[in-house]
Amino acid sequence: MTTEIPPVESPAPVLLLGDPLLRTVSAPVTDFKAPAFELGRGRLQATLADFRRKHGFGRAISAPQIGIARRFIAMDLGDGPRLIVNPVVTWSSRERLTMWDDCMSFPSLLVRLERHRSISLRFQDETGAYHEWERLDLATSELLQHELDHLDGVLAVDRALDRESIVMREVFDAQRLRFVAMVDYVIGGADAPAASSGSP
Repeated sequence: MTTEIPPVESPAPVLLLGDPLLRTVSAPVTDFKAPAFELGRGRLQATLADFRRKHGFGRAISAPQIGIARRFIAMDLGDGPRLIVNPVVTWSSRERLTMWDDCMSFPSLLVRLERHRSISLRFQDETGAYHEWERLDLATSELLQHELDHLDGVLAVDRALDRESIVMREVFDAQRLRFVAMVDYVIGGADAPAASSGSP
């Protein structure tokens, strides 16, 4: 008796800033057994893994970034891949912070914007089962706010604080200390403030 091994999906191209599909408001996933959903989630997870290998960063990617207008996100925070389907923010902290954000759809840019310090989330997994994450830590909260924006056709560049808040990555890297001093939080930085309690 042999065990059937499911096929490994190949990565998809990541859509880049300017592609109109990135501006689509995505529809909820309603059929978790549909072949289109199973294929789409496999491709999204493969795309995230491929991007991380090639670029050395990337914690999550949303379905619209590979042209799938459905509300799901592939995420890997270093503890393995997971899927976030039909996410809804159920609480947002009053406290907000400024940060430099980046995106797979414009990897050469960084954008200074503002996010809630913490959120709570209700979502489904790939089987349709419901989960709740309460008062998430800072890093996970800002990441999920970025990805939820994608599901609504909103990009980080739309949230830039002012005309000085969009910079090329090479300029940022060359003048890092100056740019870091402009914000409260830096993704993955040793100078990032301590995150609040809570975990996915």
